[in-house]
Amino acid sequence: MAFTDIGIDMGTSDIVVWHRGKGIIIHEPSIVAYDKERDKVIAFGEEAKQIVARNQGSIVAIRPFKAGTISDYQVTEKMLRYYIQAAIGRHMIRKPHISLCLPSGVTAVERRAVEEATYQAGARDVVIVEETVAAAIGAGIDITKPVGNLIVDIGGGTTDIAVISIGAPVISDTLKIAGAQFNELIARHIRREHNLLIDNEQVENIKVRVATCCRRPKTETMQVNGRNVLTGLTKTASITSEEIRETIQESTSRIVDAVHAVLEKTPPELAADITHRGIVLTGGGALLDGLTEVLEERTGINTMVAENPSECVATGTGLYTELMDKLGRMDY
Repeated sequence: MAFTDIGIDMGTSDIVVWHRGKGIIIHEPSIVAYDKERDKVIAFGEEAKQIVARNQGSIVAIRPFKAGTISDYQVTEKMLRYYIQAAIGRHMIRKPHISLCLPSGVTAVERRAVEEATYQAGARDVVIVEETVAAAIGAGIDITKPVGNLIVDIGGGTTDIAVISIGAPVISDTLKIAGAQFNELIARHIRREHNLLIDNEQVENIKVRVATCCRRPKTETMQVNGRNVLTGLTKTASITSEEIRETIQESTSRIVDAVHAVLEKTPPELAADITHRGIVLTGGGALLDGLTEVLEERTGINTMVAENPSECVATGTGLYTELMDKLGRMDY
């Protein structure tokens, strides 16, 4: 099989497209704008996000993926077709070789359906790549070697943990705890404790600017604006890093415990490799402040965040066939 022309990471929060020779060419929210009155999809990605933010009533946002599974197949198919065409252009000379990475909770039936939709959208051939394998490749790890590598990919809908050796997972686990749940916990806390409704963009800003997994000597603070749930009027509240740490602590602890549990099941020779090579974090959730520290404290193993963690899976998806060719076997 020829090397991939286009690699697509169809994530719960974002869709990221890699193009051979160009690298990452698209990185947009996995959002579709749907007009209920006309029963029609009207926009995708960043454009859809802007339309939904500025329009009320009949236009709503649809996220085709929830908690690592496909929630709306028809919308998923339309989104896939849109981004493939955006990547290859309307006047393609030949059909492209496409690799796809789907959320880890997708069923075999859904996987076949998306594969068929990719062919319908103009692919010459299609390869489905496992998420943690793609993440490892995108992080710059040579997974063809007979050594153990521990990857923790914290995406929008799931956290996927795997020990990878010779091109495939040896031990793995998946949790439905990731960026989307952190956002939900933060929004719920602010509504309950501050009687404040805030938009998704502010929730994301809180997670990026003040959320942490560790107690810090200095407490960070930020102001957020929203609607008072009691009066309906505009209200401003001061949010601290310590209250957000307490809000997400149970979820972050479950991720850390799951990583420890995977290590406990890892064969001794691969565990020794991981102790020497360290744990690699990928996905947007890898940027959560203090996560590397709590993992190191729990496991005793050096933990690092990959470069451009939110784009590792797309890059690895694109490079997968090339690396498998090097390994001398193709797992399709």
